[in-house]
Parts: sequence; structure tokens; C-alpha cells
Amino acid sequence: MNIQIIENNGVPEYAIVPFSEWEAIMDRMEELEDIRDARTISAAIAAGEETYPHEFVKRLSSDENPLKVWREYRKFTLATLAKACGVSIPALSQIENSKRTPSVGLLVKLSKTLCCDMEDLIAYSADSAT
Repeated sequence: MNIQIIENNGVPEYAIVPFSEWEAIMDRMEELEDIRDARTISAAIAAGEETYPHEFVKRLSSDENPLKVWREYRKFTLATLAKACGVSIPALSQIENSKRTPSVGLLVKLSKTLCCDMEDLIAYSADSAT
């Protein structure tokens, strides 16, 4: 490696390396960061952190109602989820079809039953982001 050291008052202040060597150093740093991230993720999975299939994540990223996506992912029918949360089937259906907004209390019950965060169940439209 070809390094030039620039000193200020006899103390090394800068190290200059050829650009190709700088790129090699940066590539190696990115590689090491990727390895660290992979180990962190593997440890989290081994410790029981839940992972999600691509199709589920794709559905959550679409315009589909997140409550419906979570309900179906957790294999609840409208009837079983409604019963578990103490709400009527039509009320739950209206929420899934964006015709009704759930109360905070209901969101708490739904999120506990579906094992997700309350924020995961809220449908955001492009209009509400502005």
C-alpha cells in the first residue's frame, strides 16, 4: 500500500492513499459492515425475533388494508378476530374496507390479538401523508 503522510508541526495529520487503494479500503469496509449486519440479524432470529415472508411484506406495502393483511397472515377469520376483540363482524369488516375508523381501545385489542404494533394496523393513504 502506497501511503503519503502529511504532518503538521511534526505530528501526522493526514494520510493520502491512491484512489484505487481508497476504493479497495471502502469496499472492504462495506463488506465488513455487511458481515456484522448479517451476524446481528442471525442472532436476532436465533433469539426468537419474528421474520416475515416476502409476500406478506409486499401486501403490507401495497394499498391493501393492513388490518386485513395481518388478520389473514395470522390466520384469523373476521368472525374469530371479532370475537377475540369483542367487536361485531360488520364493524371489523367496515374497518378493513376503510369505511370506519377503529378506536384506540380497539386498536390495542387488535394489535395484542394479532401480535403486532398498533401502528402496523393503521392504513395510511397518500392524501393523509401530505
